[in-house]
Amino acid sequence: MDTQQSGVMRPVLDAQDISRVLTRIAHEIVERAKGADDVVLLGIPTRGVYLARRLAAKLEDITGSKIPVGSLDITMYRDDLRMKPARAIGRTEIPGDDIDGRLVVLVDDVLFSGRTIRAALDALGDIGRPRAVQLAVLVDRGHRELPIRADYIGKNLPTSLRENVQVQLQEEDGRDAVLLGQRTDRAAGH
Repeated sequence: MDTQQSGVMRPVLDAQDISRVLTRIAHEIVERAKGADDVVLLGIPTRGVYLARRLAAKLEDITGSKIPVGSLDITMYRDDLRMKPARAIGRTEIPGDDIDGRLVVLVDDVLFSGRTIRAALDALGDIGRPRAVQLAVLVDRGHRELPIRADYIGKNLPTSLRENVQVQLQEEDGRDAVLLGQRTDRAAGH
C-alpha cells in the first residue's frame, strides 16, 4: 500500500461492494470448479490473506463444506529484493494435507504489473504440484509487465501510472474500502 499520495483519495468500493464482489467470486469459483471439493485458497500477504479467509467463509456458505485456506509468503521470490530495503520474511501456511493435485486459487488485493503473482507462482512451485492454479483479485488495475491475468476479478479499475490504488480491510486498517488517488512517488505501492 502506497502511503505517499497527495490530494484526496476517492472511494471506488465500500464495505458492501467488497462483500458483494467476494460473494460473486465465490459463486464463480464453485461454478468453474464444479464444486469446491479440491479447492485450496492461498492468500498473498498481507491483505490477500484476509481476502482469502473471507472468500473461504463465503465458499463454505455456498457449498456447506469447509474450504482449506492458508497464506503464501513471496518475499524471497520477489525480483526487486536488490532495489528495496530488507523486509521481514512472512509466513507460509499450507492448510490440510498438501496442495499436490489440488486446485489452488491464489488470492491478492490488487493485480498491477504481475510481478507479485510471478513470485507467488515460483514460491508455489517450491511447495508442491497443484493440479491447476487460478488467481482471484479484488482489483485489477491493468499495466501488466508480464503475461499474467486473473481468473476472478472483483473490479476492473483502469488507472494511469500516476494513480494509486489503496485497499483497506477491516482486519488491517479498521475499515473496508478501495480508494483511488494521485501518486507522488511513481515507484511505490499498488
